[in-house]
Amino acid sequence: MKIIKRDLSEVSFDISKIENAIYKAFISVGDEDKKLLSKRLAEEVFESILQDKAENSSISVEEIQDYVEKTLTKNNHYETLKSYILYREKRNSLRKELNSFREYIEDESLIEVLAKIQKDFSTEGYELDRLCRKFLSFVKPNSTLNEKVELLIKASSELTSKENPNWEYISARIYAYKIHNEIVNYEKEWHIVDFKSKIQVLTKASLYGEYILENYSSDDIDELEKYIDNSRDELFTYSSLDLVYKRYLICDSHKKVIETMQEMFMGIAMHLAIPEKDRVSFAKKIYDVLSNLKATVATPTMSNARKPFHQLSSCFIDTVPDTLKGIYRSIDNFAQVSKHGGGMGLYFGKVRASGSDIRGFKGVAGGVIRWIKLANDTAVAVDQLGVRQGSCAVYLDVWHRDIPEFLNLRTNNGDDRMKAHDVFPAICFPNLFWRLAKENINSNWYLFCPHEVKEVMGFCLEDFYGEEWEEKYRLCIKEPRLDKRILTVKDLVKLILKSQVETGTPFIFNRDNANNANPNSHKGMIYSSNLCTEIMQNMKEILDVEDKILQIDGEDHVVTDVKAGDFVVCNLASLVLGNIDLKNDEEMEFVVSTMIRALDNVIDLNYYPTPFAKITNAKYRAIGLGTSGYHHALVKNKIMWQTEEHLEFMDKVYEKINYFAIKESSKIAEEKGSYKYFEGSEWQNGKYFEKRDYNSKEWIELKEKVAKNGLRNAYLLAVAPTGSTSIIAGTTAGVDPVMMRYFLEEKKGSIIPRVAPDLTSETFWLYENAHEVDQTWSIKAGGVRQKHIDQGQSLNLYITTDYKMSQILKLLILSCEVGLKSIYYIRSKSLDIEECDSCSA
Repeated sequence: MKIIKRDLSEVSFDISKIENAIYKAFISVGDEDKKLLSKRLAEEVFESILQDKAENSSISVEEIQDYVEKTLTKNNHYETLKSYILYREKRNSLRKELNSFREYIEDESLIEVLAKIQKDFSTEGYELDRLCRKFLSFVKPNSTLNEKVELLIKASSELTSKENPNWEYISARIYAYKIHNEIVNYEKEWHIVDFKSKIQVLTKASLYGEYILENYSSDDIDELEKYIDNSRDELFTYSSLDLVYKRYLICDSHKKVIETMQEMFMGIAMHLAIPEKDRVSFAKKIYDVLSNLKATVATPTMSNARKPFHQLSSCFIDTVPDTLKGIYRSIDNFAQVSKHGGGMGLYFGKVRASGSDIRGFKGVAGGVIRWIKLANDTAVAVDQLGVRQGSCAVYLDVWHRDIPEFLNLRTNNGDDRMKAHDVFPAICFPNLFWRLAKENINSNWYLFCPHEVKEVMGFCLEDFYGEEWEEKYRLCIKEPRLDKRILTVKDLVKLILKSQVETGTPFIFNRDNANNANPNSHKGMIYSSNLCTEIMQNMKEILDVEDKILQIDGEDHVVTDVKAGDFVVCNLASLVLGNIDLKNDEEMEFVVSTMIRALDNVIDLNYYPTPFAKITNAKYRAIGLGTSGYHHALVKNKIMWQTEEHLEFMDKVYEKINYFAIKESSKIAEEKGSYKYFEGSEWQNGKYFEKRDYNSKEWIELKEKVAKNGLRNAYLLAVAPTGSTSIIAGTTAGVDPVMMRYFLEEKKGSIIPRVAPDLTSETFWLYENAHEVDQTWSIKAGGVRQKHIDQGQSLNLYITTDYKMSQILKLLILSCEVGLKSIYYIRSKSLDIEECDSCSA
């Protein structure tokens, strides 16, 4: 006997399907023990059919369902019958919804996408009928298939609301169908038939790096292609998929995309796995972490891994020397970094102040502002791979004589010739400044020229921190030969807060806190941070020794002998806390250890924009594993932001992250060796663990293991802002509370609703908007996390127009007191800040 399906195709009769349908009806009314009865009733249905039909005849699905209803009635299973009828009616209704699209869409593969959406989103509010009505309000009789797909995406995305947030995922599925269709058609032009041939073609076209084919055999690539899981595209929201499509997928010279989302993840994984012995196995691990959105790599890594010019690092920091040649070298270094997509931090604290001497001529120095303006113009002139202009934070000590002018770099008042609107000012503070701001705000604060201090006092004030700095600072105050610019602490605080309220900057760098917690203080000190205030590593200026004239092959060559210094570079990634089960230690360790190893490999794989970066990275092998999805994770664990439970929960989470990170770095050191300066570090002598009261059995064992086996990376953890990569992961940014639970975003000329991740009626009130949160809770949480983070955190403060200057000052003082090393932006509710995402990880 043949079954006539609704599409008029025929299949063989299968009694098990009748049995399953009946059993599901019993289960729906709570009769889960009716498995055998369901089988007997199915046989009875079959016998009834045979009585009415010839054994070699055909019967429709609807007729079979009628027989099932009669059999349930005959056997007095009325409650089950009711459930079966309701289910049948629902299925009929769903089929009608789907069929309504067939009047406008002939592509059956798109209908299959809609059918799966209908199956996966079966709750109220996600009916295809709603999508169809919205779609019909846009569609025109002469619309092409591509136009209809675009209208379906537009319709589904505009249905997103606080009540029905999952339309974000539905629109992403239709968008993914569109992208895959475009790529499949484009692959035919390139004669691409599989992943291997795609890699070969893209390598010939200089879109893929040759190193992939050099390190992976044909069989390796076949195995990895089978491992690719395109169903993971369903984890994207519309906004995350749109960002990946427009910014990260490989496209040709005509801007036509030729790489799918999952191929991108696998390409990145293959690149980062190259240094491993079993690179195929490790590539699978990285792919699983990235494609399941358990972690994200930094913007440069995501953009450039697998490509010929593979600059994978996010953050660079240079100490600007007080020489003409040194200043221009730092500007050139910035240009090279910017050219390859990195963000820069420039420390100007060694450059002489305005009015200082040059070669003994008094009052002729122009000060730091003119050199900062040069950095500003470089940021504009040298864009990041044609995508956006360069980004640079400029750091100056709060005791530098040019600090008042520095604080006006971005404000709207004063001489425009002294402005630099395209760089981000940041100030380095000793703890003494905040103590005086709290205890004696009317006391004097003395500003000096670092060059004059060096000439008169014989030491560089900026080369000290903590109590030793305070001692040197007081000596400078007493020295009559030093020119001093005197302000009260109160006047300087006013300038700082005025700039922060107006521009969101300067960023705050608490130098004493950073250096007191530096595990590598035996080899240097930390003068400043990077563009996003989370990287804190030993720094040293690059110095010229001499120029030599050499004869090579009969030609004159000028060779400059240069001391490389410490040109900081850091490689970033972020754990997506909102997508990880934070109570599952096995999952946490897998994700952390995979990303630590992947980041360590970046150091050896990287294409460095300057040799100085390569030298420093080889010495310290510094990495920065951070986190995104912080607020998302709290909400998923039913924890309010402004509670002690928040602090206790995240204290445990970040301790685990640190533990697993150190454990993996030590394991890699046992395999491949420690970083150059491990001996004498606080990692090696155990002070790192003692300072943080890591005294449990597990920590003591790890401390002993590190002392014995070493550590691969001098610096391990740093929390970046994750502006764009958190969108890709469908989570909240960095360690900040959400700006809004629900907001509107303009895309392609349309207003697209956006919602907080996993927003439901239960989680709605767990999400507290950033500007409504008492910021002391955010600072306390930052202090709790800081204990477990060897570098820093990009932590923003959110204020409203109701905030008084005194309230902001109290927050800054508190941040220093709880041990925070930096504060990123002060985000006023009325201030529109364009955040750079060079450090997004």
